[in-house]
Amino acid sequence: MSKSNYITRAGWKALDQELKYLWKKERPQVTQAVSDAAALGDRSENAEYIYGKKRLREIDRRIRFLSKRLDVLQIVDFHPKQEGKVFFGAWVELENEVGDINQYRIVGCDEFDPSKNWISIDSPVARSLIGKQVDDEIQVITPSGKVHLYINKIWYEK
Repeated sequence: MSKSNYITRAGWKALDQELKYLWKKERPQVTQAVSDAAALGDRSENAEYIYGKKRLREIDRRIRFLSKRLDVLQIVDFHPKQEGKVFFGAWVELENEVGDINQYRIVGCDEFDPSKNWISIDSPVARSLIGKQVDDEIQVITPSGKVHLYINKIWYEK
């Protein structure tokens, strides 16, 4: 399954800020630290130099990834026509068969965060929710079997 290229405006801004921070702040600092460590002499046993070079490679790899990814991402903003149905960016309150209630937000794969209850648009739950309305029932196949969920509430951050 391929990753979708959708992202919220706030998610895009966060990735863009990370890229700018890495490029303009952290990379120059690490480059200077590596240069200073190299000036100390023997590089083969110089922990600051070895760690600095490793960190520089990590930063460069992340900068390349973010640069390419930001070019292909499509920002999806709320539209009034979405009201009342589940689409990208929606917050959804779901109730399972035993009455447990959870709230989830559908976001792009670059910004999902389980600690915030943000689920990826590519997840089975989100794919089952797209286009549904309040009081609809969805069925999701999980590793532990089929789960029936009921949509109690849908809202968007505008």
